[in-house]
Amino acid sequence: MDIQLINIGFGNIVSANRVIAIVSPESAPIKRIISDARERGQLIDATYGRRTRAVIITDSSHVILSAIQPETVAHRFLLNKDGQGKDD
Repeated sequence: MDIQLINIGFGNIVSANRVIAIVSPESAPIKRIISDARERGQLIDATYGRRTRAVIITDSSHVILSAIQPETVAHRFLLNKDGQGKDD
């Protein structure tokens, strides 16, 4: 099993094998997921104080906040999965 890593901005990296979803933070259900993860102690804020633009949900129920667009994270995920390029 090969470990694939995805850059989610500001030098922060997550394991691509553990990612379930990459979503936008605007909807009420996603805000609820963020709030619940904060209460459980499973929220990881990787925004460095910037606006949250992507929410990454992992198979371990951790919720990761990123300051880059979901499309950008997904693009990096696909490039890394296809083996066509490296992360920025």
